[in-house]
Amino acid sequence: MPYGDNDWLALTTEPTLEPELPICDAHHHFWDFRTERVPYHRYLLHELAADVNSGHNVRSTVFLEARSMYRPDGPEELRPVGEVEFVQGLAAASTTGLYGPTRAAAAIVGHANLNLGDDVARVLDALQAASPNRFRGIRHNTGWDPHPEVESRSVQGQLADAKFRAGARVLAQRGLAYDNVIYFPQLGELADFANAVPDLTIVSNHIGGLMRIGPYANRDDEVMPAWREGIAKLAQCPNVVMKLGGVGQPRYGFDWHTRAQPIGSEELAEAMGPLMRYCIDQFGPQRCLFESNFPPDKVSYSYNVMYNAFKRMTAGYSATERAAMFHDNAARVYRIE
Repeated sequence: MPYGDNDWLALTTEPTLEPELPICDAHHHFWDFRTERVPYHRYLLHELAADVNSGHNVRSTVFLEARSMYRPDGPEELRPVGEVEFVQGLAAASTTGLYGPTRAAAAIVGHANLNLGDDVARVLDALQAASPNRFRGIRHNTGWDPHPEVESRSVQGQLADAKFRAGARVLAQRGLAYDNVIYFPQLGELADFANAVPDLTIVSNHIGGLMRIGPYANRDDEVMPAWREGIAKLAQCPNVVMKLGGVGQPRYGFDWHTRAQPIGSEELAEAMGPLMRYCIDQFGPQRCLFESNFPPDKVSYSYNVMYNAFKRMTAGYSATERAAMFHDNAARVYRIE
């Protein structure tokens, strides 16, 4: 199967459902990893435009840091500023209308190392200067797992570290959001962190980091109850919102990226619906945001099929609730006018 291939995705086409429904895509990336063997190694403004202009009414998007286009030299802690500088340029190009009506990267989430504690303020100043009108927060990945075959992006106990929490309080004081990535066994740790920094808006990415491969494969009878328990505990923290998406990544345990024919929206909605609706039931529609997580999720389905599935699985919610999840919550959290 041509893993990560636009021609493969084109094998499944379908009409766009509810094409007028306003959408703010709460999470996507820009990157250029042409020297690495990864699917969709180049994803810049042209590629995003091709996806968001596929039929849905995507009015704006939120860029999330992807460790791309860092400054090649200078102080280590300031190198992530290069990514925000780069994306600020793409966002400005988007406003010309040459790439369609979508305001790409209307909000920008960069990276700053919260382990700097109070000194992270210096990095936040530089990020804000790089994007005075779009910088809205940072993401610091705290995903850690004891199994050696799982890629840990952080150290054990990062969320409980005193300096890390001090850095998080600086974020809160500035009214900036914190996007978080973890693995599902850490959901309780994230809840403890949220309670320790109650003034910080925390955005949990990708339905809380569910994993159903590697050491968690073929263990749904244990994994799913643990995930549900963690989601329920995290939902009790009023300063946390949940992003609905990310399940196209292979680690979520579905086979969609291996198929000869890409999945359609009816089957996709049936498969991901129970996961998404559980999060909505726990957090409420006012604290959930739909995300594409493109291009990582693009290895499993097209943009048009994905948002059709999101629309199918939310057909039972009110118009106000759907408007919140598809557009208004993201616009509020990331202060998109």
